[in-house]
Amino acid sequence: MKKRILVDMDGVLVDNYPVFFELHEKETGEKLTFSDIEGKLEAEAFVNQRRWVNTPGFFRSLPVMKDSREVLSRLNDKYEIIIGSLATEFPESMTDKQMWIHENFPFISWKQIVFCGDKNMIKADIMIDDHFKNLDNFDGVTILFTQPHNKLVMETRHMRVNDWQEIGKLLLK
Repeated sequence: MKKRILVDMDGVLVDNYPVFFELHEKETGEKLTFSDIEGKLEAEAFVNQRRWVNTPGFFRSLPVMKDSREVLSRLNDKYEIIIGSLATEFPESMTDKQMWIHENFPFISWKQIVFCGDKNMIKADIMIDDHFKNLDNFDGVTILFTQPHNKLVMETRHMRVNDWQEIGKLLLK
């Protein structure tokens, strides 16, 4: 039986920060850098972030995280992959997120996608996520995908990775 990996979308498969930076500068005139927002959750770092993510169509055109398509495709051959997102927090996002997955990861079946309000209801052996709120209560192996909001936390029980190449090295041995 294959091990199951639960993979987060935003900040793991989706490279949302470039869009956040661009929208923030366009709307406020303030040009932020990664060092300006380290240690801050997205909604704290970008004053209009909650409005953006609640806008229909926002999630549909976000960029794919570098190397995620290639590595996830290889993982999908070796593991049972589940894409999990807390999309029910942003009801307008669910169709956009599903279409985004199908367009950018065509090897992921609709049966491999779970939109929920709490990822701990999904049974898996490994979780890849960028938020402690999801990883901290997970019973299996946890992999923390580095993003500005978690970068300053050095002491953690989670394995930290900085990109999809590192995930491949960990899980495709």
